[in-house]
Amino acid sequence: MSEPYELTLSEAAMAIARGELSPVTLTESVLSRVEQVEPQLNAFACVTAEIAQTAAKQAEQEIAEGSYRGPLHGIPLGVKDLYETAGVPTTSSSKVRADYVPTSDSTVVARLLDAGMIMIGKTHTHEFALGGITPTTRNPWNTAHIPGGSSGGSGAAVASGEVMVGLGSDTGGSIRMPAALCGTVGLKPTYGLVSRRGVASLSWSLDHVGPLTRTVRDTALVMDAIAAYERADPASVDLTGSGGLPGYTAALDTGAAQDLTGITVGVPTELFFDDVDPEVEGAVRAAVATLGDLGARVVEVSIPMADLIPAAAQLIVRAEVASYHRSMLREKGDLYTEQVRLGIEAGNLVLAIDYVDALRVRTLVQRAWAEMITTTGVDVVAAPSTPFPAPPADLGEITWPSGSVEKHSRGVGRYASPANLLGLPGLSVPVGISGAQSVITAGLPIGMQLIGRPFDEATVLRVGHAYEQTRTPMLPVLHG
Repeated sequence: MSEPYELTLSEAAMAIARGELSPVTLTESVLSRVEQVEPQLNAFACVTAEIAQTAAKQAEQEIAEGSYRGPLHGIPLGVKDLYETAGVPTTSSSKVRADYVPTSDSTVVARLLDAGMIMIGKTHTHEFALGGITPTTRNPWNTAHIPGGSSGGSGAAVASGEVMVGLGSDTGGSIRMPAALCGTVGLKPTYGLVSRRGVASLSWSLDHVGPLTRTVRDTALVMDAIAAYERADPASVDLTGSGGLPGYTAALDTGAAQDLTGITVGVPTELFFDDVDPEVEGAVRAAVATLGDLGARVVEVSIPMADLIPAAAQLIVRAEVASYHRSMLREKGDLYTEQVRLGIEAGNLVLAIDYVDALRVRTLVQRAWAEMITTTGVDVVAAPSTPFPAPPADLGEITWPSGSVEKHSRGVGRYASPANLLGLPGLSVPVGISGAQSVITAGLPIGMQLIGRPFDEATVLRVGHAYEQTRTPMLPVLHG
């Protein structure tokens, strides 16, 4: 018999709604799981067990009294340590903010707590989200490997059953990378769709926040709660004049779940299949073929200005991270880890003219991408989420058949920057497990990302959900 922590959000929500599962029982199961696996994973910066137990008892009482708030009521949540949480430390996994305890919740946390979710704790991030490794945390599929980053704590916690939803942020792949490497679903929404108020910034122009879950339906349920206009976020977009937001979960139930007739899937001919692990390429191309079997039209697409995208994104991040950290670096520079401090200091070397040119390139790429979408009729672009599965924790480098040599730490995010620079929705879904031909090792998850049109998360989720119905979600067996 399955333990409650093994349930997906959707399964747990149905059991709670039917009176078959108590939020208290679910929370205790999850906390026991945390106690069991945390020594190996270290996914949490802090565990808020007492807060969780109190919230679970309240949820149980509310539901018993007929005050059921909906499918998130009583569901365990992990919050990336960039998100402000009232009365709970928000350290950004850094000594620089070791003593920072906010007095209010970030907008997304407030929305989810209002929906009845139960915070289990704060999950580790790569320090201030400046990296794709999350060195504090290990991968639940193989604890000798990294979980990816910067939302690595949330990825590991969701994959291992410590929570059913993990909040993440994505500036250069930091939701999609850990989702791919840990075998979960991860959505980077369209820029401006979900409020970033109360979330520590890495790069204002490229920051996005969103969920990691075990299934696409679980992601849709969370998006129904957090996608909304927020005046306090300068990037937030008010969509009420254009018909408002769709019901993301309802969109999955429109028509046959596995019928993708009328959907066009684009497969890139540049960038996304350059220097790629053969196991990753094989799994993603097989997944694309499955989408075709489900009725989608599959076409090749040329990625416009592909060679300029990574450089432009990196310049923007470097300049903006240096601006954000200017005062903290001056006052507490000795408290940063060396890798992060050097990364911030590198931003001070970016010339204003180079930053402006990078912003101009972004505008040109956005226009060219929109023209490509119009010309081809593509609804989603399907590509690998990462070039290879989770690298070992001691890192290293790969020599590709092309002769190029690439560090694991740099290569892991190579396919992520287009969706960030363009501000487009990007969903990572599990599509396989690596085999003997992998440049890393066998037995690790592989992810495919689906990049959609602006504010068309409904279609991206629909395609991911249709594919997901052809597979059986799995929790990893910890080893290392």
